[in-house]
Amino acid sequence: GDYIFYTDWAWTSFVVFSVSQSTMLAVGAIYYMLFTGVPGTATYYATIMTIYTWVAKGAWFALGYPYDFIVVPVWIPSAMLLDLTYWATRRNKHAAIIIGGSLVGLSLPLFNMVNLLLIRDPLEVAFKYPRPTLPAYMTPIEPQVGKFY
Repeated sequence: GDYIFYTDWAWTSFVVFSVSQSTMLAVGAIYYMLFTGVPGTATYYATIMTIYTWVAKGAWFALGYPYDFIVVPVWIPSAMLLDLTYWATRRNKHAAIIIGGSLVGLSLPLFNMVNLLLIRDPLEVAFKYPRPTLPAYMTPIEPQVGKFY
């Protein structure tokens, strides 16, 4: 089922999501900050992504999945570090990119590791919530190819 897959691939998922989420936050927020000059933008950006994930979590929960099925990443503290870096290096845009991007890349996986340690074990969830089965009218019918009798 889906939960066993997650348990088998947990470390790979953590690394892939850490890299993608750090990049998404740093590139998106720094691009916006450099072209608008508005400090505090990364935190705003991270807040929007957090709320969006809460909505997705609620939607999956409404479909009958366990509450822990979607884990909301911790973007906001890393975004605050990025905003702080931008404020401290206002005169040097390259420093904002290098230092801010490094801080996000190092802190976001750390915050998310703590976050993942606090959720229930996916195997425990798998046994409490068996994977939903398809209703009879959606069950695939095996093709009867080559049977002439």
